[in-house]
Amino acid sequence: MRFGRLIMLLMILFILSFAWAGGTSFLKGSLPAIPSSQAINSHLSSSWERPYRMIALKSAVDEKLDKKKYVKIQYIPLTMQQAIIAVEDSRFYRHFGFDIEGILRAMLVNMQTGDFTEGGSTITQQLVKNLFLTQDKTYGRKAEEFLLAMDMELRYSKEEILEMYLNTIYFGSGAYGIGDAAKIYFDKAPVNLNLAECALLAGLPTAPSLNSPYVDFNAAKHRQAIVLSVMSRQGFLGPQTAEEAKSAPIRLAK
Repeated sequence: MRFGRLIMLLMILFILSFAWAGGTSFLKGSLPAIPSSQAINSHLSSSWERPYRMIALKSAVDEKLDKKKYVKIQYIPLTMQQAIIAVEDSRFYRHFGFDIEGILRAMLVNMQTGDFTEGGSTITQQLVKNLFLTQDKTYGRKAEEFLLAMDMELRYSKEEILEMYLNTIYFGSGAYGIGDAAKIYFDKAPVNLNLAECALLAGLPTAPSLNSPYVDFNAAKHRQAIVLSVMSRQGFLGPQTAEEAKSAPIRLAK
């Protein structure tokens, strides 16, 4: 019963956020021109896509995942999982899809800059954005992201969410997902990655086009050092282990 009420609440919030994001545009400006049948069909398809994702989330997710290159969590090194959590969402196991502390911090930064310079997104929010949403930094898109993230946390375990995230995130140089990244950068299966390699990969998603070691090796190493320091600070590694990984040689596939 509680689950049903929560889903109903999410649907109500979704409808309100949908109206806020797009519906209010009908109240502004002059009357729009009569759309073509193709435009109507496109609009209807887009309009139904949003409630479909909320109602049948697991089906919508399955349609987006590339099962041919998908890597299960047991074949992704624990150090890779820890490295991503350390730098992308340190409170991953303690929030329910959104991080109030991260949101408040981002709000303060955005108020100071007058723009969306910081998002405060969790791994769950980033996952739904990668699967379903555009990169537009609008309040309507953020509202949909927020609702989908809560729905995702209701239907999947944390391990499943982390697994899907690692299989969809962009690591630069044409590598989508951990399977591609391990192959393209190190010519390895993910399960064979060492700590230094995991830390280097974990540093790429923040700016994959700039931090790729094939674009700027020094930038990639700098990000690797940051990841290892954060992992040490958060208790995933001892200081000596982090320092040893920083100086370990990196042998790229090409």
